[in-house]
Amino acid sequence: MERDWRGAGLDERRTAMLEYAEKLTLRPTSVTREDVDALRATGFSDEDVLHICEVTAYYAYVNRIADGLGVELEPWIPEADPAP
Repeated sequence: MERDWRGAGLDERRTAMLEYAEKLTLRPTSVTREDVDALRATGFSDEDVLHICEVTAYYAYVNRIADGLGVELEPWIPEADPAP
């Protein structure tokens, strides 16, 4: 799942959440109200959407801080594949 969540057979809610997180991570300026509505349509509450957004944004923030300070990965952490 770590390398290919799209092929992991996840349910509609998890797929919608990960599609949103991926879009927010890779193309943040392209996120629209329709993306939030898509999460709501799969059963996420407004509070859930806020938490998904916060966790995604925080993860990006922490990684950029680490990258900006030249922090190197631990040897047991594999390098991420480039985005599709």
